[in-house]
Amino acid sequence: MERCYQALDHDRIEFHDTTGRCSVASTGAAALGIGLCILAAPEIATGAVIVLGVMVVGVAIKEALDAYEFRHAYPEEAGNSRGTKVSSQEAGAHRKHSPKPGPSGQDWQPPLPPVSVNQTGRASCEPVPVPHAGEDAPHNSCADRFPPNRYPGMDVLVGGKRFDALQVGASVLWEIKTHQFNTYTDFLQEQVVRDQVEEFLADRGIAQACGYRFAVGVSDVEHKQALLDLEPSLAQNIVVTGCKR
Repeated sequence: MERCYQALDHDRIEFHDTTGRCSVASTGAAALGIGLCILAAPEIATGAVIVLGVMVVGVAIKEALDAYEFRHAYPEEAGNSRGTKVSSQEAGAHRKHSPKPGPSGQDWQPPLPPVSVNQTGRASCEPVPVPHAGEDAPHNSCADRFPPNRYPGMDVLVGGKRFDALQVGASVLWEIKTHQFNTYTDFLQEQVVRDQVEEFLADRGIAQACGYRFAVGVSDVEHKQALLDLEPSLAQNIVVTGCKR
């Protein structure tokens, strides 16, 4: 928890000691800040953690950790995504020679905000590349190759949502599906299509709100047709990639 706490976006998350336990906590816990004390508790009381905007706690924490990990693993890309070029040598030198911040109470802040947010406190529409979430090699290969992906080997965070790719030379966010759809039972096909339509409509809304177009890539025509049978409004969003597993 001590490691994870440093990766959170403290501009987005507020901590409230609703039980009074952390304000009189042991010296060791209090020295790390009330927020850390609250998160380290065996249970989190209602109202103890408040996330500004529309994000939920789990998403905010996961997004912050992803961006924090990416900045340290890929300092050049992280710098470029914020309009500031950072070289690997400069990043390494900074880590070697810069003193590590010591936690000193409630007002302690991490040295860099992990995820860009706008003035309303909502997740930013600025695209932030992060490593692919899964280890599904065929899926990741298709996501990199087919659009093609502006950030090979990366997903991209936009509006608080992780998309599979941002297309090269176009403002199009992609979701890629490599299901072997025509091998599924009728029951499983119906379940998959129902879940994916809900997912795609939500993703399309996020993309459009941030000024992007949205596209879905599926491996075969049968999968595309099943999605359109349930939600015809996706007709302009779905393409057949032909990607195999």
